[in-house]
Amino acid sequence: MEDTSSQNLDTLFSGPRPMTVTELNGRIKQYLEREFNTLLVQAEVFEFKIHASGHWYITLKDDQSQISAVFFRNQNRYQRFKPRNGLQVIVRAKINVYAVRGQYQLQIDSIEPVGVGALQLAFEEQYRRLQEEGLFKAERKRRLPIYPRRVGIVTSPTGAVIQDILRVLERRNPGLDIVIAPARVQGDGAAAEIANGIRRLNQLNESGQRPIDVLIVGRGGGAAEDLWAFNEEEVARAIYQSAIPVVSAVGHETDTTIADLVADLRAATPSAAAELVSTGTAELMIRVDELQSSLQAAVRYLILKRQSQLHRLINSHGFNSTANIARNNLQRLERLMQNAAQSLTSRLQRVRFTIHNSQLALARLDLRRPLVEYSKRIAALDLLAQQSIKTRLNHHQMSFATIGGKLHALSPLAVLARGYTMTTDTASNIVTRARDVQPGQNLVVHYADGLIDCDVVSIKLKED
Repeated sequence: MEDTSSQNLDTLFSGPRPMTVTELNGRIKQYLEREFNTLLVQAEVFEFKIHASGHWYITLKDDQSQISAVFFRNQNRYQRFKPRNGLQVIVRAKINVYAVRGQYQLQIDSIEPVGVGALQLAFEEQYRRLQEEGLFKAERKRRLPIYPRRVGIVTSPTGAVIQDILRVLERRNPGLDIVIAPARVQGDGAAAEIANGIRRLNQLNESGQRPIDVLIVGRGGGAAEDLWAFNEEEVARAIYQSAIPVVSAVGHETDTTIADLVADLRAATPSAAAELVSTGTAELMIRVDELQSSLQAAVRYLILKRQSQLHRLINSHGFNSTANIARNNLQRLERLMQNAAQSLTSRLQRVRFTIHNSQLALARLDLRRPLVEYSKRIAALDLLAQQSIKTRLNHHQMSFATIGGKLHALSPLAVLARGYTMTTDTASNIVTRARDVQPGQNLVVHYADGLIDCDVVSIKLKED
């Protein structure tokens, strides 16, 4: 009789050969990575970590389960925003199996937020962070110089933008000195080139060369992706740290970038930026007219001021007291008028010097003919003012001579010359009444040509 239990055991172990764990995990890896090569998964970011290596480790979940994912550094460096916990995202990924431990995870190729574009989300995050640091504060923004002589431009040297800027500057101010820092304005590395251009132009000022007065940083319009270099933190900080005022001119009027918000002034277009930083010929002519009007007003004010001083002197009590005081005041007035004339002449010389310098500065703008005409007009005004002052001085001198003659006519000495006498006692007190004299008293009688000492013999008083 055969042993049936032994036959059953042989049958049981005669089936397929069992696999090792390594073989099993290897087959699972092959299957999953082949079948799930490209996936789109929508989930919530449950946990987000950045490893020291630069890799991102993310846990994704829904309301019932979760899965681990990795976003390697060589891929995530192109990502415009960083995920945060609680954010709903759509990830493009594939299954990656770690066969040694029998674990699988998603290997991410890209991440997009749900309901908002990646660029918009990145812009909002950048804006919020830089605003907290104070880069957008209005009180730190500087005014542009009124008459810049040297302008720096950071943009692409081959695009239409640079030609538009140069054309506007040439039309409005042909003598303007221009320095261009070429830089790519879109694509990888563009932000670094723009920031370096801003820093290089600032270094020119630090080197002691002729200073750059204002910078234009910009490019033409385009898609949000094309303008992104001007949203990078590196560009924002270069503008913020610039010692030279910066005008941002990125895209069209409807485009707004981080660079626009940090810059001292934002222009709607690159051409508008060129208009803002340049001063036109017409504006210079208006300024010359303003200077001429100020000069005329200053001359009128000086004349009125001296007239007022002269009037106060003429009507002062000290001036009318004696002829001697009148002569002293006359001399003082002459000195004052002489000083006034010298002051006016000095002021006119300074104004002529200023106008001369302005003529030299504006020579390259072909303003020579108007400036020559204005110089002639100013010279004529100068001559007219000097003639007016001399006329008024002569008039007042004649007035003083007349007043002096009147004072002399009223002088006691003039009265004596007409035959009258003046009597004083021995103490030089004037005797005006006979009743104040005693018989035997010694008196002095003053004539125009001498004195007589006499003694009083008798006194005869008039009856009242």
